[in-house]
Amino acid sequence: MAIARTQARTQERTQARTHDKAPYRMSPSDLELTLALARGGTLARAGERLGVDASTVFRSLQRVERGLGRALFERTRSGYVAGELATQLAEHAEQMEVAVEAARSALEAAPSHVSGTVRITTTDTLLHGLVAPALPSLRQVHPLLGFELHTGNQLASLTRRDADIAVRATKRPPPHLVGRLIGPIRVAIYAPRRGGPKTFADVEAGHADWIAPDDALPEHPSVVWRRRHLPKVLPRYRVDSILSVLELVALGLGVGIVPLFLAEVRRDVVRLTESLADAESELWLLTHPEARHLRRVATVYAHLAAELKLP
Repeated sequence: MAIARTQARTQERTQARTHDKAPYRMSPSDLELTLALARGGTLARAGERLGVDASTVFRSLQRVERGLGRALFERTRSGYVAGELATQLAEHAEQMEVAVEAARSALEAAPSHVSGTVRITTTDTLLHGLVAPALPSLRQVHPLLGFELHTGNQLASLTRRDADIAVRATKRPPPHLVGRLIGPIRVAIYAPRRGGPKTFADVEAGHADWIAPDDALPEHPSVVWRRRHLPKVLPRYRVDSILSVLELVALGLGVGIVPLFLAEVRRDVVRLTESLADAESELWLLTHPEARHLRRVATVYAHLAAELKLP
């Protein structure tokens, strides 16, 4: 009986300590950690955003999850996937980020004081042909601005603020984003200046190898155009970007459909056709409705809107 009473008292004291334990109080740095890992997806990328190493991020995450008594992220082979609670916390962190940016903007009276990092997502074709050439003049006016430039064919989630601004070729921009139509992206068939076919008739006759996007861009306007107008012409070379199409054409490997804004400034390729109207796309400058009110984002957005020019 004595042993039973002792065990009962021990259990009561344990329950009392558990009941009296104060809930974990999250700090702003905990929210920043959650947002950085939700955006980065790996400890290393989160550490880059926070200015610490991956082991520090790991220890901090363990501390927060231990305090909360539950996991915030699912560990996968490719990285960390935010759970429901982590997603909610990241949203609060974004609101905090917006508030800090708004306060900073209120203190910045002179345009030269605009600072911070702006994340831009685009494709390598648009980056090299349009976006990057527009940045040097912006850096001269706003030397405190920094840029994260992400390329890929998938539109990064501006809803989750993976990026602040998107520069995309599309005729159907996402409805939840706001933006501006820069203009039509005109394209034509180009051949190497030396050793290539001289006319479009040579291409139709199959006297030139065709270079085209691969399965990463199955519905690209240039792919659709070739299937419709040249159904018997099959690509000999498939690449994962339009920029690569141009480079292979310039090397003399064949012909391909390339945007005028890329090819017209080159001396190593020649145009075989007029612009192909039914292969055109549209250039859109996009941002999130909340992000456009941040001064650093608004500054870069306005600059790109003025500088992005299409032939």
